[in-house]
Amino acid sequence: MKALVTGGAGFIGQHVVRELLSRGHSVRVLDSLRADVHGGRQWVPPEGVEFELGDVRDAAAIDRALVGTDAVLHLAAKVGLGVDVSDLPDYASSNDAGTAELLAGMARKSMPRLVLASSMVVYGEGFGECAEHGLVTPAPRQEKALAAGQFEPPCPQCGRALETSLVGESAPLDPRNAYASSKVAQEFYCSNWARSTGGSVAAMRYHNVYGPGMPRNTPYAGVAAIFTSALREGRAPMVFEDGRQRRDFVHVRDVAAATVLACEKHVSGMRAFNVGSGTPRTVGEMAAALAQAMSGPSPRVTGQYRLGDVRHITADSSRLRKELGWRPRIDFAAGMAELAANS
Repeated sequence: MKALVTGGAGFIGQHVVRELLSRGHSVRVLDSLRADVHGGRQWVPPEGVEFELGDVRDAAAIDRALVGTDAVLHLAAKVGLGVDVSDLPDYASSNDAGTAELLAGMARKSMPRLVLASSMVVYGEGFGECAEHGLVTPAPRQEKALAAGQFEPPCPQCGRALETSLVGESAPLDPRNAYASSKVAQEFYCSNWARSTGGSVAAMRYHNVYGPGMPRNTPYAGVAAIFTSALREGRAPMVFEDGRQRRDFVHVRDVAAATVLACEKHVSGMRAFNVGSGTPRTVGEMAAALAQAMSGPSPRVTGQYRLGDVRHITADSSRLRKELGWRPRIDFAAGMAELAANS
């Protein structure tokens, strides 16, 4: 198979390219090398990988990149939270319009197969368990409550704090920031394309990805990159809220393996797949593990917050395991040790 990887010069994209090569596939990369992702650095593709410098919003670049390919793995995107209304146009242009242009190009070339890098952010707060009302979609967190240190999302019916619950792919979509809204839009555009053309889409809802090659000190850095950057400079990691936010931290090589496996095996219709380790951890636990591995100062819990953040989001990845036969191979302790050693 010859695969086109959009955003193949990025953090996850580079690992996807390596995984494709290791499984005997041919690869072409389309990437704009935008400065806010790559910091102006040049990227040299691995040996044997074709590289097309271009933006997914450019129809001509898409047409050139698609020639002779069999499948597309679409990772090109503007990431981060997008907590300000002024961020909306860039997310809509980079992610939504870019995806629409790509899909139109795929239709022109009768390209049948797509893997979309989606995100767990499409779920918002996911599900919570109320002692009185059972499984509910949490009400939005309010700034007044956050400022008072009341971080747990409330039950929409009685206002009580909720217990966390794993989120499956059938959960309602509830985007709560600009990035999340753009990822939901991408999924809907892809679903429209699949229905119209008979093509297949695997929407990979990545959870909190970490590992070698994470960006540092940019809006694109995940919490792990922010913590390692601080520790490398001898500073304590600054943990927002009370540090008890739950996430599913999954290693980038496991994410790449899941992405390529979906490209190989999913060949019919639109299907979403959670990509998570299956073992929820708190943000505080990650900060402590990194501090210990890097022999740095203990984390500081600040009580600070960002209104666009969700409190808890943890995946049920059983669909990916059952339908595609994927299993994560890198456990949390080993992943943290590797991350510390390479930071």
